Amino acid sequence: MLEKLKEEVLEANLELVRRGLVLYTFGNASGRDRDSGMAVIKPSGVPYESMKASDLVVTTLDGKIVEGTLRPSSDLATHLALYRAFPEVGGVVHTHSRAATAWAQAGREIPCLGTTHADYFYGSIPLAGPLSAEEIAGEYELNTGLAIIRRFEGMAPLSMPAVLVAGHAPFTWGKDAAEAAYHAVVLEEVAELAWRSAALTPSVQSISQDLLNKHFRRKHGPSAYYGQQPS
Repeated sequence: MLEKLKEEVLEANLELVRRGLVLYTFGNASGRDRDSGMAVIKPSGVPYESMKASDLVVTTLDGKIVEGTLRPSSDLATHLALYRAFPEVGGVVHTHSRAATAWAQAGREIPCLGTTHADYFYGSIPLAGPLSAEEIAGEYELNTGLAIIRRFEGMAPLSMPAVLVAGHAPFTWGKDAAEAAYHAVVLEEVAELAWRSAALTPSVQSISQDLLNKHFRRKHGPSAYYGQQPS
């Protein structure tokens, strides 16, 4: 079932390893199949070096396991909450990548200090949470997703395909699992650049709205002109 999607999700998980965004069994990637209304996600605690497409778990968007003999990622409920809330999202990634996680642990949004950031994220990377004691003691992973959803009220998820969860780590997403992994890699790069910029000049300011608009819109939306046009 969903063999093509399993291969895509496996590749997204392995991309996180190749790019140095995960250690040991940290992190997870998932993908959504729009036709069936199901999702595929990494199994919990399985080492990346031994993981196969057949190890991945298929679930409904309500969390019912449809296929797979292994337990799904412990972050499944967060992924599924995002899929239910953001219909345009087809892939979700969670890492504990070093620089982005440092911003999350510091409880700080990542300001848009330069055009590298603006090319991919339309403004500061938002911070969700922190969760209350009741939310932590209850359905923690679901409540993490709900905190992200609350933070994104009035925002376009594909214009800001990343979030930091306070005291925790980042989540990214995209139109599919590959794009979600791509955004995780880019997020880590802009988090590192922002960290170094703030260390060099603590009073550094975000770029202007005009420059943000220019760089984001030349890559995204109806007026985009970056790259080659499809033939």
